[in-house]
Amino acid sequence: MNELSPQSLKELHERITGELGKVIVGQDKIVQLLLVSLFSRGHCLLVGVPGLAKTLLVKTLSEVLHLDFKRIQFTPDLMPADIIGSELLQERDRRLEFEYQAGPIFTNLLLADEINRTPPKTQAALLEAMQERKVTVGGKSRSLPDPFLVVATQNPIEQEGTYPLPEAQLDRFMFSLYLDYPVKAEEIEIVRRTTLREMPVLAPTVTAEEILNVQKLVLAAPVSDHVIDYAVELTMATRPNRPDALQVAKDYVEWGAGPRASQYLILGAKALALLKGKMTPETEDVREVTLPVLQHRVITNYRATGAGKKSRDIIETIVKTVKEKEY
Repeated sequence: MNELSPQSLKELHERITGELGKVIVGQDKIVQLLLVSLFSRGHCLLVGVPGLAKTLLVKTLSEVLHLDFKRIQFTPDLMPADIIGSELLQERDRRLEFEYQAGPIFTNLLLADEINRTPPKTQAALLEAMQERKVTVGGKSRSLPDPFLVVATQNPIEQEGTYPLPEAQLDRFMFSLYLDYPVKAEEIEIVRRTTLREMPVLAPTVTAEEILNVQKLVLAAPVSDHVIDYAVELTMATRPNRPDALQVAKDYVEWGAGPRASQYLILGAKALALLKGKMTPETEDVREVTLPVLQHRVITNYRATGAGKKSRDIIETIVKTVKEKEY
């Protein structure tokens, strides 16, 4: 990728998905949004039942993007030091000194597997590093590698013995992505690939330096005022305590999304537009990222539970109701 332009990014996106397609069947939208979060310097929460190849997807993505990859299996006995590292007492030249041993968080792409199976103290250690992009051990701060992307997974059906992430910590994730079961044709292809031959060797398609340049381009991409206005209107429409709140928010929402959601709607729309070959995003790009940005930030109330309404249903109603202003 010699020159950064919307067209070159569109071609890069096609190369990445083409290479991933040698291993991963389907999940095109999930792959696209993972790339959007990486290029927007965000993090992802990946939710799906066991057996949907969440680990394989993230590991394969790291190979195609030529990024250092590490995986942490979160368990009830996992400690913060198991993630961020610790200082160990070592003997050197007949003297005892503390030496820092880096934890697995020092990587480009970190898979935090089943993050809700570890206690809040350990969750907080990871989430602080996600926000600050550095860790502090022994009074000394150490910067994490760049680029840096955390993909955390959750199993939506096993809740016994888990520690659900608090709303303030969920807000650290740019996207919440839900993996669904494959359709029959995709499942047939999955079985054929995994039982009849070995997995192919994948070719890296981009360097870490090029990813950093794309991240800079996302920040620099211009956005029209009406697109920003539309993104903010969508976020504010989730808040039930506004005088002009939508009826669906008044009826079913306990807490709406904060300003970070508006920021991620615009960053996500910009990255998505560039991957499509456009220099600036349109309101349709904002709509495409609205559900993954908002669904873990909209907290439903008891009425929603009684009516069988989920945050996804409320957001879909909001997207249909909120109209973009004409300029």
